[in-house]
Amino acid sequence: MVDTLGLLLTVVVHSSDVQDRDGAKLLVERLKCYLPRLHLVFADGGYAGCLVDWFHETVRWTLSIVKRPQQATGFVVLPKRWIVERTFAWLGQYRRHSRDYEELPETSEP
Repeated sequence: MVDTLGLLLTVVVHSSDVQDRDGAKLLVERLKCYLPRLHLVFADGGYAGCLVDWFHETVRWTLSIVKRPQQATGFVVLPKRWIVERTFAWLGQYRRHSRDYEELPETSEP
């Protein structure tokens, strides 16, 4: 999870058999006591569904899903959508083909 500037707030690394929606719950459980004033979280369409209700019931945060407009064709820049991608670019030193070959999730988290 990053803030609106793209600065890391927290990281959770899990195995690939855990869906992003379930991983978001792990991330929020870790972060909720550190950010008591947080009210709004932006996410892409992969996080839609029952996670929106879970956010409101569990931590009283609003999960806003940023969706692509129906009438859009081709590439469209969406607000708040590329902040995490920019952070990944910073971490990978803007190299498209750089890879992180960590073997254990425990060594991937700060």
